[in-house]
Amino acid sequence: MLQFISFITFTLFVALYATWQLRKDRLNSKDGFFLGGRSLTGVVIAGSMLLTNISTEHLIGMNGSSYKNGAIIIAWEVTSALALVAAALYFIPRYLKMGLTTIPEFLEKRFDGFTRTIVAFLLIISFVFTLLPIVLYTGAINIESIFEISDLLQISKQQGLWLTVLVVGILGAIYAIFGGLKMVAHTDTINGYGLLIAGLAVPLLALWDIGEGSIWAGLTKVVNHAPQKFSVISNEPSVGLGAREAILPFNVLFSGLIINQLYFWTMHQSIIQRALGAVSLKEAQKGLLFTGVLKILIPIVVVLPGIIGFYYFGESLYDDPDTVYPLLLKKVLPVWMTGFFVAVVMGAVLSTFNSALNSAATVFSLGIYKRYIDPKADEQRLVWMGRASSTVLAIFAISIAPFVAKAPDGLYQLLQQLNGIFFIPMATVILAGFFFPKVSAIGAKAGLIFGLIFYIVMDYVLKVELHFVHIWGIEFILNIIVMHVVSLRYPRKNPFTIQDVGAVELVPWKYAKSLGGILIFITLLIYILLGNVG
Repeated sequence: MLQFISFITFTLFVALYATWQLRKDRLNSKDGFFLGGRSLTGVVIAGSMLLTNISTEHLIGMNGSSYKNGAIIIAWEVTSALALVAAALYFIPRYLKMGLTTIPEFLEKRFDGFTRTIVAFLLIISFVFTLLPIVLYTGAINIESIFEISDLLQISKQQGLWLTVLVVGILGAIYAIFGGLKMVAHTDTINGYGLLIAGLAVPLLALWDIGEGSIWAGLTKVVNHAPQKFSVISNEPSVGLGAREAILPFNVLFSGLIINQLYFWTMHQSIIQRALGAVSLKEAQKGLLFTGVLKILIPIVVVLPGIIGFYYFGESLYDDPDTVYPLLLKKVLPVWMTGFFVAVVMGAVLSTFNSALNSAATVFSLGIYKRYIDPKADEQRLVWMGRASSTVLAIFAISIAPFVAKAPDGLYQLLQQLNGIFFIPMATVILAGFFFPKVSAIGAKAGLIFGLIFYIVMDYVLKVELHFVHIWGIEFILNIIVMHVVSLRYPRKNPFTIQDVGAVELVPWKYAKSLGGILIFITLLIYILLGNVG
């Protein structure tokens, strides 16, 4: 009973708070619905970006991976700080200067409308067929394992998972459809900081239990039990036999991983849309760099509990690592807190789900519907179309979600491998737009199409003995070469310059470079201190 009371109380508080924040907002305008009226502050941006990124595929998938493979998975998190520094100091000043609502808009300005359309279509596909189903399914696993919905309703576990996917998907769609970006951002802020607090409580309570009243003693026991699990440097092969099964060899950090991180934190619509909705450049930079600080801390939430799970469960769950985190929650959290934690977890699922829906609707409405279907559509019509497309996409994602079960290397690894199909080609064309002025529109499209085909052929058809992140790195280089070769035959005719449209104030935050330097130093320090553990 206490579980349900704490769950309902926190969930209602978040909904009422967000509704109160939107009481005076005009959600029937383009900027109002898709960009929160360009009114978001640094704290809101950081909280929303954290929760848009961190969801149950991290809580369950990454902790499952760290339980089995150790802290090597930490690279996905801490190297994010480097990309966020690049986002704050280089990309967001240019995005805001151009007054962008979507990243594909930049591609139209830099190349042409068809390049924008291709990327918009790929973004929507990547949301519906990779991110959204995995987020819904991992959320269902967590909620089912704690509340035991199937036992409560006397149905099978599979039926319980289906029902949970359906309920969470519908709730997430309601947030995105009726509240727009600002509703999403404000619910994210409360849930994001709630997730940080509740997420930190899990390893701290576990260590308190292991150390019999001393967190430090508990940590010492866990480290001594399996010191090799704390090493952040993996000696797995990245080339040759065993490379395809490797989790994250250390040398891939210097090939495709950095391209992936740059794409996700500086170009991915569902992430960067929060910063595009900032009231000023100063607040956008604050939000991005505060997110960098949170990403440095988040391994305590998404990596450490998995290693603690190894202390408790040994190798008994190696065949099903995605059950480790839910079992750890049931073991260490007091009953009254599990309801609050599930509310926060559901908030994390809703956040990533409704953020992706809002971003997909934004890209579809402004990049496809207005361009090809109804060029004369007014703002109210675009908002209506945004809501309609959110509904359709939500139905697709809910339908697909149950079919991602039993991924052989864990759900988080599956998500990253699928992301490679879309992320690297899109990253290449956007980076070429900024850094390679000689690349033409035809060259950009050639590189985009080549990259898509190259990754699928290499990883899924030929199944080459290379780690998939290395394939990203090779693909990036080949994409750039293809773009330049084609551009020699079809050169760009007019030079591209970024024009200030006066969307927001562009005075930078005076501490942006200092905090950026600190984040880079801390990232390097983590690898120096934990590189030789065990």
